[in-house]
Amino acid sequence: MATPAQWLAGARPRTLPAALAPVLVGTGAAAALGGFRLVPALLALVVALALQVAVNYANDHSDGKRGTDADRVGPMRLVGSGAATARQVLVAALLAFGVAALAGLVLAAMSSWWLVAVGAACIAAAWTYTGGPLPYGYRALGEVFVFVFFGLVAVVGTTFVQTGSVDGLAVAAAVPIGLLIVAILVVNNLRDIAGDATAGKRTLAVLMGERGTRVTFAALVVVAFAAVVAIGVVRPEVLLGLVAVPLAVPPVRTVLSGGRGPALIGALQGTGLLTLAAGVLLGIGLALSG
Repeated sequence: MATPAQWLAGARPRTLPAALAPVLVGTGAAAALGGFRLVPALLALVVALALQVAVNYANDHSDGKRGTDADRVGPMRLVGSGAATARQVLVAALLAFGVAALAGLVLAAMSSWWLVAVGAACIAAAWTYTGGPLPYGYRALGEVFVFVFFGLVAVVGTTFVQTGSVDGLAVAAAVPIGLLIVAILVVNNLRDIAGDATAGKRTLAVLMGERGTRVTFAALVVVAFAAVVAIGVVRPEVLLGLVAVPLAVPPVRTVLSGGRGPALIGALQGTGLLTLAAGVLLGIGLALSG
């Protein structure tokens, strides 16, 4: 039976910036539009964090059963390491999905029942990333779904539950943070490229190869901050997000210089920190622009 520390490691807490940052940005957009509401914002945060933990456990379960995690460089996986059974990890994933669903139902009751359909789509996307008969994470579609759900849906949804409307500002703000979250996935898959290729997991990194993946990572970071500049043309306060740019230097340098294995673990952590800082600063800048 896995220890509490192993269960915590299996939840992969270092990936939580990918859940927190979009909620901060969406809340900043809501404040800019004069519609900030604390309770819906907190519930949106619970949904996002619970879904992130759920997808981490679900991936652990599905990849472990397929044998993809037999030889990993990154964080420990519960099933792959034998610390927990696939059934135990599945139960943990379902519990986290349950927390997200419950908080989502409360949000739907407070704003719009259409959110039930959106929440169902989010849960389905989280499960089928590596689960089910046709996991899209094994078909080089992970980056697309991450941008859609962790970027567009998370940011616009957070703004919607507070303002009751879909606004172009929230859609625009979703672009830079969504791209940075995609960059987290790209550097993660770059780290695992050899093992994934051997296991038959055809991620975008496997298809593009190391060189293409490294260039793509750097391009995502550059375009993300270019998007911040574009928004700042209309709302100058949003340029506060550029304060996070120095945090991009270490992970980009590591990736472009050919870092491998443990070095890419550091780049992954650095990209998570960059995403969180950008989310905080962009959220503040948006709020000030109102």
